[in-house]
Amino acid sequence: MKVGMLAFGTQGDVQPYLALGAALVRAGHDVKLVTHHGYAITGRKLGIDVTEVQGNVQEAMQSPELRELLRRGNFLKINAYTSRLIQEYAVGWLRTALAALHDRDLLACGIGGLHQARALSEHLRIPVIEAHVVPFTPTREFPAPLVPAWLGRLGGGVNLLTHHAFRQAMCQGYRRADAVARHAVLNLPPAPLTGSTGWKGHVTPPVLYGISPRVLRRPGDWPAHVHLTGFWTLDHAPDYQPPGALQAFLDEGPPPVSIGFGSMGNTDPAQTAELVLTALRRTGQRAVLLSGWGGILNGGAPEGAFVSGPVAHTWLFPRMAGVIHHGGAGTTAAGLRAGVPGAVVPFFGDQPYWGRRVHELGVGPAPAPRRTLTADRLSRIIEAVTSDEQLRRNAAQLGQHLRQEDGPAQAVRAVEQFGRALGPRASSAVSGVRR
Repeated sequence: MKVGMLAFGTQGDVQPYLALGAALVRAGHDVKLVTHHGYAITGRKLGIDVTEVQGNVQEAMQSPELRELLRRGNFLKINAYTSRLIQEYAVGWLRTALAALHDRDLLACGIGGLHQARALSEHLRIPVIEAHVVPFTPTREFPAPLVPAWLGRLGGGVNLLTHHAFRQAMCQGYRRADAVARHAVLNLPPAPLTGSTGWKGHVTPPVLYGISPRVLRRPGDWPAHVHLTGFWTLDHAPDYQPPGALQAFLDEGPPPVSIGFGSMGNTDPAQTAELVLTALRRTGQRAVLLSGWGGILNGGAPEGAFVSGPVAHTWLFPRMAGVIHHGGAGTTAAGLRAGVPGAVVPFFGDQPYWGRRVHELGVGPAPAPRRTLTADRLSRIIEAVTSDEQLRRNAAQLGQHLRQEDGPAQAVRAVEQFGRALGPRASSAVSGVRR
């Protein structure tokens, strides 16, 4: 099949779709991906045909305004800010996607590319497969991941309402940019108030989740076409070589903890760094400090700590005593698969949800939101992930199960099953579907 994919955002947002695209390529499919420049080299190495769009996500994450919003953790204000930002790129992104994906049999995307994919679906009359890494399908069994957890105590009706409210918040937040792009590029009218659903063929497309059923129990009220396939993790290459200085640091002593907050900006990186270093001094724990885009530490490394740039999580995390991170879906998946205790310091969005899941699974302490984190609290977290034997046993057992799953391969099977169901006469737009 000719599969078109759209993935926008930070590395954590895009990397699962690189893993999914690579699995489709290995299965013999023709995959084109529209994404940012920073992920193009990796995608092409995996055999994916990558088309780049404008926009520097790293610069956006470092803007003072967004850093302050992330510190406060207000989803609606963050959504409004990113919506204004996307208006600058919406027309260009959709125009680029149309040029790259006009010959595809079907499209696949997560939340980040959903508006563009649905507009293209209407215009090209090809189906869209939703492929998510955070629960997005409404259910009565738990509230939407981006709302306060206590709402779950109010019952199934409220849970269901939170999912629809979240979907509407996403829809309305991007509605203006979406309407402008639809008209300018595709000559389409604005999407309905509740959002476009894309082109509707005679077969319902699957909804795929790159989440393990051992981490998220499948809700009983989800439709049959919704699949939990397992995590979409991009493993490091067999010949991967970590930085020599990092390997030397690991060889010098017992396993350290990893501390890093990924692409999450911070209004005061120096204050975050001092908080982390104070906790390390109090615990006497060795640590690998992953600076990422958050600028956790710009100075030299203190004794017993190593400041690392980007490094493959699938290589690093299994070598750690514990992993402390911001709770992005991809980082959480890598930590759980590594089989070591983890702890989440959430900033906003779905990160508190993943922090709760880590704790509820018995593989880490309760999440500690960044805006209320203290050196004392972080010290206790470090001690828990390095000393709690029950956490260690639970994490090792869960990690063993997760490493036996092949989420990308399961997702490919669902895509291929859908392709066969479309059939050779589905429409002129999808008649090219092939194995």
